[in-house]
Amino acid sequence: MRENGSAALRGTIAVAVLAAAYVALALFLGRHVPANTSVAGVPIGGMSPDSAVQTLERALAPKQKAPVVIQAEGTKQELQPAEAGLAFDLPGTVDGLTGFSLSPADLWTHLTGGSDEPLRTTVDRSKLEAAVGKAGSSLNRKAVEGAIAFADGKVKVTEPVVGRTLSAAATADEIAKRWPTEEPVAAKFDTTEPKVSAQEVERANRDFATPAVSGPVKVVAGSKTFSVAPAEYAGALSMKADASGKLQPVVDDTKVVAAVRAAAANVGLEKKAQDAKITFSGTKPVVTPAVVGTSLDPKSIGSAFTAALTSADRTAKVATTVVQPKLTTAEANKIKPKEMISTFSTQFPYNPPRTENITIAARTLNGTYVAPGETFSLNGKLGQRTAAKGYNSAPVIINGRLTKDYGGGISQLSTTLFNAIFFSGAKIEEHHPHSFYISRYPEGREATISWPDVDNRFTNDTGYGILIQAGVSGNSVTVSFYGTKVWDIEAVKGPRRNVVQPKTIVDNKKGCVTQTPTPGFDVTVTRIFKKGGKQVKSSQFNTHYIPEDKVTCTNP
Repeated sequence: MRENGSAALRGTIAVAVLAAAYVALALFLGRHVPANTSVAGVPIGGMSPDSAVQTLERALAPKQKAPVVIQAEGTKQELQPAEAGLAFDLPGTVDGLTGFSLSPADLWTHLTGGSDEPLRTTVDRSKLEAAVGKAGSSLNRKAVEGAIAFADGKVKVTEPVVGRTLSAAATADEIAKRWPTEEPVAAKFDTTEPKVSAQEVERANRDFATPAVSGPVKVVAGSKTFSVAPAEYAGALSMKADASGKLQPVVDDTKVVAAVRAAAANVGLEKKAQDAKITFSGTKPVVTPAVVGTSLDPKSIGSAFTAALTSADRTAKVATTVVQPKLTTAEANKIKPKEMISTFSTQFPYNPPRTENITIAARTLNGTYVAPGETFSLNGKLGQRTAAKGYNSAPVIINGRLTKDYGGGISQLSTTLFNAIFFSGAKIEEHHPHSFYISRYPEGREATISWPDVDNRFTNDTGYGILIQAGVSGNSVTVSFYGTKVWDIEAVKGPRRNVVQPKTIVDNKKGCVTQTPTPGFDVTVTRIFKKGGKQVKSSQFNTHYIPEDKVTCTNP
């Protein structure tokens, strides 16, 4: 009986020992990764969780730092994982591979099983999309419209290109799904189709562009024929897409006309009209006859040439027109000067430099022809008075005092011209009286001049041409107008008013010019226009003169 009890006790103890050993083994195995387990090819079987994480950190560090490559048709961009919010979750990867279990099957798996477990990752979505978006600047591509241009007589074709804009969200989805990977990740794009397709470019080139510049265009104008090469007219051609994306021919008629006319000029087809000219032999007018010109009709050039670009015979028939001169022979004979219509002379004191200035200016003015409607400018005719033109330094009036400058004395010619204008009846546009009165000139009928802004201008509104004759003889200068007399002009001068007496000035400065005293005053001159002895109209000229002070110079 005792022996049986002892055997039972020993059996119980043995079972307890075995159970304890089983539990101990289960506890040990539960704290370690199952045998033969790996993550991304890195063996971690039999390791504790901490050891497994450390092992994976060392082994997978290069893979975690390797750039993510985004690729699009041969173009690549790299993203740094850390900057893009990509990281390995190694604790999370190891978590769940260990754990206590008394199941014999689990213990057997821990001892003999295990597999290649998936590597867990974390993704900061905002960082990833921001990094992908930044890379898009080099991967994006603008859409290119299909187009046809013409250069140097040849067709230049631009093939259409689909535009693309990187989709940060879709590309980020692909990266998050595949990372880590050694293979490039294909970028995801939103595309923009060009309006003008490749098929439309091919059609437009076939139907218009290539035929248009396939050879010269023959132009027939009356009995003459000439050719215009593609290089000469291609600049007038273009193609523009309409709303439906169809390329339509555009022909610049202005450029076509210019190209055709340039080619016509080479064969002497067009001839410019020449105006009749009025020249003079002394005071006798001579008319050189006008010449009628011929020109290609611009309207017929545009339509005929455009049609010829794609026609079988490439021939444009254009019309010619007669071009009349602006001034015909008959009109020139009608308006040519026939008689003296005004003349005026003024006397000048002895002063050789001043006299030479007047002589040079009168010689320049002499023989000037002013056509009907034309405005004449004395400054424009004489230009700036300089020593290089032969002008001398002589007295001029500046700020109410006499001084010296090149061309001094020209105002005498200007005053003489002004009176010839006055009595011709022509329209006075601009004149400026001297600041103080000079006794050799008529009161209120005189005009100074200074370069460049004090001018003497008139418009020939007589309806006929005017020939200006000017010259110096002895101590006088004379200006005469030859034309067709329209008006009888009478000048009526009113009395002096608002008279102001001059002052006396003693000047010791170098360059001082003496002055003879003359009172200042206001005066009005009336210009009366008459026909057949009857007054038709009149105009008034009000002139204000300051006193010419007496100046005594004391500097030797």
